[in-house]
Amino acid sequence: MVQQRLFGLIFALVCGLLAFGSVNAGTDGVTAKQAQEAEFELGKRLFTKTAVPACALCHTLRDAGSEGAVGPVLDEIKPDADRVSKALRNGLGNMPAFKTLGEAEIKALARYVSQASGGAGPSGN
Repeated sequence: MVQQRLFGLIFALVCGLLAFGSVNAGTDGVTAKQAQEAEFELGKRLFTKTAVPACALCHTLRDAGSEGAVGPVLDEIKPDADRVSKALRNGLGNMPAFKTLGEAEIKALARYVSQASGGAGPSGN
């Protein structure tokens, strides 16, 4: 849990630096592509293992190798990131709200699910 929070904090810091132009692609170490890849990996890790409960327990998502039988098959419904974020914050049907996730974790998980399932990214991005 501490490692998860620490990674989330570091990830949020990197994203903040990128948003304000403090990190130049190719010269200061972290590129926008690397930040996106890190966010994708965080989302995948949350989906498969570290979210409580792990999303993979209930949902089928080919990229994650999950075959849950309780929730909808995400490869079929292809939710966009906004829809996933809302479900994570508020719960949906039998799905609980994930109150222990921070904003960076919700964003990473929502983008992972939408990208891995073929859904749309967040509105405005």
